[in-house]
Amino acid sequence: MIAKLVNFFGDAKYTRIRWRLLLIVLALIVLADFLIERHHTEHFWDAVPGWGAAFGFVSCAAIIFVSKFIGHKGGIMKDEDYYD
Repeated sequence: MIAKLVNFFGDAKYTRIRWRLLLIVLALIVLADFLIERHHTEHFWDAVPGWGAAFGFVSCAAIIFVSKFIGHKGGIMKDEDYYD
């Protein structure tokens, strides 16, 4: 069972199926977000469907880009043979 799962996520021949599965799951999540009622919201953006997912995606992408910028331009990341 676990070997089939590992092969599904690791093998290149299942790439198209994985992308379709990802898009279906994302569509279901967005659809579910439109169906949920929001009774108690503190801010106006809390009532916007998909706000949490969009904010989370943008925040995650920003963290990745900022950390890569700091690593490459900030001098934190060194060459592989730096200590040789």
